[in-house]
Amino acid sequence: MSAAALSKVTTETDTQPPTSDPRPRRDLAVSAQVPAGTATRPAGTPRRDRAAGPRESIRRHPLTWFFSLAYLLSWAAWIPYILSENGMGAWHFTFPGGSGGSQLLGVLPGAYLGPITSALLVTGVTEGRSGLQAWRRRVTRLRVGPRWYLVVLLSVPAVLTLASTAVTGQGPALPSTAVLAAFLPGLLVQMLTTGLAEEPGWREFAMPRLQLRHGPLRATLVVGPLWGAWHLPLFLTEWGGGPHVPWTTPVEFIATTIAFSTVMTWVFNATGESLPLAMLLHCSVNNYFSLASSDLFPTLSRQDVAHAFLLGSLTAAVVLLVATRGRLGCPPAPATAALASG
Repeated sequence: MSAAALSKVTTETDTQPPTSDPRPRRDLAVSAQVPAGTATRPAGTPRRDRAAGPRESIRRHPLTWFFSLAYLLSWAAWIPYILSENGMGAWHFTFPGGSGGSQLLGVLPGAYLGPITSALLVTGVTEGRSGLQAWRRRVTRLRVGPRWYLVVLLSVPAVLTLASTAVTGQGPALPSTAVLAAFLPGLLVQMLTTGLAEEPGWREFAMPRLQLRHGPLRATLVVGPLWGAWHLPLFLTEWGGGPHVPWTTPVEFIATTIAFSTVMTWVFNATGESLPLAMLLHCSVNNYFSLASSDLFPTLSRQDVAHAFLLGSLTAAVVLLVATRGRLGCPPAPATAALASG
């Protein structure tokens, strides 16, 4: 998506009247509305946008600022990792710790500086201390039916195992005791790293605001590719198999993030916008491929992993789109519901 297209979508989100399709589950009026002083200024009064500075711009266009900051802060922080021997080799330094440790040191700081930090900054400017306190309560809201935790914990390994079987043409081997013992601790680590760094931005901040104006499907089609494209510089490093990867690799990855975002949207909406469940879904995929897949499928290559992830995500997305008629767990607006019941 080009910068112009992103600006158009996010500006529409800030300034257009709501359609009858989506519904908000929380009060986003502070960050979504045009300031009253701007909307009611007398004719002939000069605009004060420039004088107001960036704070006023953030209040008027919170999504544009969120996405721009998420990219800028993360990509800037990833420059040393990309230039190091773990990436393009222009800087003769190797991040210590092997593949896993080097990514924690080289990738995770940029991930924390991106989506979650950008969401906090924009929330602080647009909604103040009360908005930050409400954000903290939502992030730590764990009171969701136990069945949802079971659905995510069991369905993700099942779907990815079936997809890996289809890609490789081989059945899975029995997992080792070491993998079984490390699975839940590994999932907790993923939640505190990848999940916490990314999902408070993509799902908790951006998705409700986009759904409010554009509905769940269109919102997913915005967040999905932007989420995927945020990872693009990492394909110049060992994280993405770089620095020399065919162009089809990042393209397949972005296609996967679009399909997987469809599943994420359904879980997020169906659980009452539970961020911990969205984090758990995201991290369950990472944890499966980090710990279990090589044990279950010893011949699984990096390309096979990418194909299996795309196949599993696409299959689940199609099933959910058909089953929910594109609503993806988002209830109809009150007016629509009243017409349907009448």
